[in-house]
Amino acid sequence: MKSSILYVIDGLEFGGGERVFLQLAFGLKDRYRICVATNTGGKFAQELSKLDIQIFSVDMSRQLALKPIRQIRDIILQNRIDLVHSQGARADFFARIAGKIAESSHILCTVAMPVEGFDVTPLRKRVYRFIDQLSENYVDRFLVVSNALKQSLTLGRGISSERVVRIYNGIEVNEYQPNLKVNNLRNEWGIAHADPLVGAIGRLVWQKGLEHLIQAAAEILAAVPEAWFLVVGKGPLRPNLETLARELNISDRIIFTGFRSDIRELLSAIDILVVPSLLEGFPVITLEAMAMAKPIVATQLPGIKEQISDGVEGILVPPNNSKALGVAVLSILQDKKLASTLGGAARSRVESCFSVEKMVGETEKVYLSVLKVNDD
Repeated sequence: MKSSILYVIDGLEFGGGERVFLQLAFGLKDRYRICVATNTGGKFAQELSKLDIQIFSVDMSRQLALKPIRQIRDIILQNRIDLVHSQGARADFFARIAGKIAESSHILCTVAMPVEGFDVTPLRKRVYRFIDQLSENYVDRFLVVSNALKQSLTLGRGISSERVVRIYNGIEVNEYQPNLKVNNLRNEWGIAHADPLVGAIGRLVWQKGLEHLIQAAAEILAAVPEAWFLVVGKGPLRPNLETLARELNISDRIIFTGFRSDIRELLSAIDILVVPSLLEGFPVITLEAMAMAKPIVATQLPGIKEQISDGVEGILVPPNNSKALGVAVLSILQDKKLASTLGGAARSRVESCFSVEKMVGETEKVYLSVLKVNDD
């Protein structure tokens, strides 16, 4: 009889956690009974339905609520769930307590960003941390997306290293074609094919450090006036970023696109991806750009340094340093051979280290070790 797995995630947005659970469900559904507890109605539930995965509607929009715990407990008991795998502060808490009450399941949690890094008020952060500490002893294994996060849990919180397993996120490498040509996107914004196009993709929040890209853009345009800049994403800081661009008199060369779902096409259209983040776990957008063989300029954050070696797959600069960011971008714009070399090395690294098949396989090994099933 197949072992049964319950994925628990709030599903309020289609973010990195939802994407990973979708990848796992697709990769494992033939060998396990898979079901998911999540908020329904969003893109995540829509994508799950295409896989014929059983979905249970659980509203996890509130921080502290008893109903989700009861619902998840009942799902575990009624469906004889062997293993519960959750991600996200609220989903983790609900799943841990429900699993403990049910006393019939192993509990795993993926940590992509510890609660200390959440973009919430100090009071709410303390609440999240208290809840996390309250229930973390119920977890059989913590899955983390980088070695830096593993150290955060083992050294910072004192969780034994045997309970923390690093598994890198993966992408569907074969679906990213470096030679893809998408001229209609450039035409949409009136950008000539020969004009350099620098892009940043992500939420417009303080962690992404996008003001440093805009400040660097002024220096870059002084040397390469034909360059364009694309800022893709939505978020509360858009008005501030647009104001900064106007103050620097470069708003006519920076395009704010808002949210876009055509990420591969956007990556094909740009010449360089810039990731000026101040705080990151293990970003997927860098992996996607690497798969598209795009040169990358990014900040020297621990998770990013596990993806990119400075001067090999991209150029890394200190965070909060607009000057260094601009110099690095210019070095690539002015050296096509360097751009090609960096992009080629990036593609090779993502093929060998960051494929979705590798991620699914390593996750299944953890499941088997917890379930104590021999992989024959």
